[in-house]
Parts: sequence; structure tokens; C-alpha cells
Amino acid sequence: MIARLLLMCFLWCAPWVHAAPVRTLQDMAGRTATVPVQIEHVATVGSVPVLNSLVFAVGEGRRIVNGLPVFAQKPRWGYQAVFAPHTVLLPSMQSPDYAPNLEALMQAAPDVVLTMDRATAETLNRTGLSALYLAWRKPEDVKAVVRLLGQLFNKPEAAARYAARFDEILGRVDAVLQREAPKRPRVLYFSPATLRQPHLIAEWWIRAAGGDSVTDDGRQMETRSFTLEQLLAWDPDFLIVSGHEEAAAVLQEPRFAGLKAVHSGSVLVAPCGAHTWSNRTSEQPLTVLWAATRFHPRIFAHVSIQQETQRFYSDLFGIDLSAAQVDEILAGGPRGLPVTR
Repeated sequence: MIARLLLMCFLWCAPWVHAAPVRTLQDMAGRTATVPVQIEHVATVGSVPVLNSLVFAVGEGRRIVNGLPVFAQKPRWGYQAVFAPHTVLLPSMQSPDYAPNLEALMQAAPDVVLTMDRATAETLNRTGLSALYLAWRKPEDVKAVVRLLGQLFNKPEAAARYAARFDEILGRVDAVLQREAPKRPRVLYFSPATLRQPHLIAEWWIRAAGGDSVTDDGRQMETRSFTLEQLLAWDPDFLIVSGHEEAAAVLQEPRFAGLKAVHSGSVLVAPCGAHTWSNRTSEQPLTVLWAATRFHPRIFAHVSIQQETQRFYSDLFGIDLSAAQVDEILAGGPRGLPVTR
């Protein structure tokens, strides 16, 4: 009888004894999520390299409890292992179709799960996991997302530092463009295999860097497809792709041989650090600065993109990279062995 009373007392008291203090945060959809006051462990599900880059931007990469999904276990995402080395040995927590692996997540028991898919956030919340939906459609959204993560990790100063660096870099680029008023080159960021411009945000960074994107027709859809005939008619001054293999495909494709960008050697591979700079990433300010130095090398000759990149990762990610590492990132990321565990 006494033992039963003691057990009942323990079961009744245990939640109060062991429950950590909690608070509520509002995510990018206006949803309220309950999270611990102190975040120790965070899981990222879906567009993992993007999400990880945001966590890195407030210096909290050590909190991540999942590894990279299959699609990101490729050489160009090798710097994920530099920014968060422990994740190389961790399992992915999603299936190849990006769906969350609920069993793995429940076992890991993160304090919060970050996702860029609203339905995923709602599914996770129904299972009892706290999830924050991070939306990203416009350039300013990246600062809003980082501010939210500053709240989550109790590091508002880190979020403010990121926003200040974001504005400072873009302000410098814009000041030079306004003063010099250079001729704006015609630019296409695309996937040569699918003839598709894959990310709406590229329209913004091409314009901010002093270029005119040939696919910038006021569209609101994330992707835009086009025909070979349209590409040949555009005949851009610069072609930008997201990987070394894509650059090789452009140069080896007979149908692209007559393009101005191919003739002039202006087929560029976007840099890749935590994520491909040309896509959505916390490295977006560096994307604009890098592109400006390539589109307008004369008026941006005073800029050392190597030094700017090194300083960005040191000040915001808390990671000091060597000159060789920075050069590798600027060249499009590693080409070596895939990330393995």
C-alpha cells in the first residue's frame, strides 16, 4: 500500500519536478509554438542545408541533432561538415521525398524542429513535437527568419549583427552601382538539364548585383521554365549554374555553343559554402557581392571577395576558414568525395 502511494505521488509530481521552463514563439505563419526557455537540441527537416545555414548564422550549429539527407550528401555540401562537424556521424531524419522520419525525430527528442514546409510543421505539432515554420519568399525574409532564430536561441545580438552585415554589404554594392551607373549585363541563372530558372530569389540578387535577369518578368512562381529557342534569343552575357557538373554540361552541349556567354568564358558556377549561394541561404549578402564583382570587375576592383567571405564566416558563423577553403567555396564548393558517415 505504501509503495503504491509513493508511486502515485512520484507520477503526479514528476512532471512538475522535471518539466523545463517553457515559452511561446510565433513562427513565420503566425502560428504559436511552445519551446523550452533554453534550447539545447534542434532538428532541421526538409531543405536541410538552407535551414542549417540559418542556424549557423546565429552561431548555434552545435545544437543540430540530425545529419544531411541523401540529396545533400554530395561534395558541394562538404562545408556543412566544416561548420557542424558532429553532424557527419548523425542520421538523416527525413525520407528521400523530404517527409519527416517521425520515429527518428521522436527518438532524438529535439527541443524544436525547424522546417520550411507548413504542412510538415503542422504534422509534427500533432505528434507532440514543437516545430517552427520558416517562410522565405522575399529578400527581407532572411533577416526576419534570423531574428526569429535569435529569439529561439536567446541570441538577439547575433541576429542583429547578421541584419547589420546584410544591410551594410548590400548598401555598399548599391552605392557603387548608383555612383558609377554601369551598363547592366543580361544574366541567366538556370539548370541546363531542365532549362529552368529554379529560384525566385535569384531575380533579386542578380538585380541587386547590377545585372538584368532575362527571366525576371514579374513572375511570382518559384521556378520558371523556358525553351531552347528562348534561350538562344536571350543570348545572355552571363550564364550562372549551381554546380561544376552543370558548368561542364553547358560547355559540352553543342546547342549552347553559339551563346555569347560560352564564347566569352562567362559561364559561372555559383559559390557554395553552407549552401549554394545562388539559392536561398543565409549567405545571401555574399551572393550579391560576389555577383557584383563578376558582372562589374572594374568598378568593384577594390573589393576582395576572398577577405569579405572570410570575415563573414568568422564574424557570423564563428568559423575561421583558411584562404584555400575560401577559394574552394568561391569556386563552387568541394569536388571531392561525398559527405559520408
